[in-house]
Amino acid sequence: MEEKNLQMSMGTFAKLRDIIYEKSGIYFAENKKYLLENRLLQRVQERNLKSFEEYHYFLKYDSRRSQEYPFLYDSVTTNETSFFRNPQQWEAFESYVLKEIISSGKDRISKSLKILSLPSSTGEEPYTLSMICLEKKLPDLGWNIEIRAGDLSESALASARKGVYGKNSVRNTPPHYLNKYFHISGENYAIKNEVKQLVRFEVMNLVDAGKMQLYRNFDVCFCRNVLIYFDEKVKRKVVSHLYDTLKPNGHLFLGHSESLHNISRAFRLVNFSRSPIYKKE
Repeated sequence: MEEKNLQMSMGTFAKLRDIIYEKSGIYFAENKKYLLENRLLQRVQERNLKSFEEYHYFLKYDSRRSQEYPFLYDSVTTNETSFFRNPQQWEAFESYVLKEIISSGKDRISKSLKILSLPSSTGEEPYTLSMICLEKKLPDLGWNIEIRAGDLSESALASARKGVYGKNSVRNTPPHYLNKYFHISGENYAIKNEVKQLVRFEVMNLVDAGKMQLYRNFDVCFCRNVLIYFDEKVKRKVVSHLYDTLKPNGHLFLGHSESLHNISRAFRLVNFSRSPIYKKE
């Protein structure tokens, strides 16, 4: 099959876009047709299909279609991330949010910290959280740490579980953390087991109400740089799910370009270290 013979009509684009929107909440505007075409081309070829229309028919009617959805999600999601991405937010988490949580739990016999990271992509964010908790010696101080990390992409999760990264992923990592929490071999940086042990990876869909009901009573939720892919309707749905995952006064971290303005009044905006963070009322 020659790549040049495969073109996506506007009608097929609309039908594929609707399936993706229904299943993941990700919306492709009409001016993104070329992007969807490029991202799905490999799957069409790998399935030995003759057209994008055949791929749509497969996703809609084939009895094996549910097995294809993970590959579809892999094709349409972006997994660009790095350790300690957006340093101001990490400073806010460590110096203010985590400090507040530790202070509130110092007199408790049983201390627990639950953090949700989604979408977790290839694991850099949840592993950063784990390293900070270890650096604060929270397990040694009697804290039970639970970091749940989820993503639509099974290939991203498989990569996260391996925990081996290149130079680009660790470009923002302080040297102290690199030397203490990674096995370094040439240009490969492998996360140590003590960091991995605090993190649990799983397939997670932000728009699936049933799946999101499984996540409750978290102290902190990181959901950065994902709302920008949703329309207003899906944003409200997702933010409602995130609200339900948090304890009262729990903190929600969004991306720097994201806001809950006109989306939800259920959170209060607070600013730590020039980093806007939302707190559950």
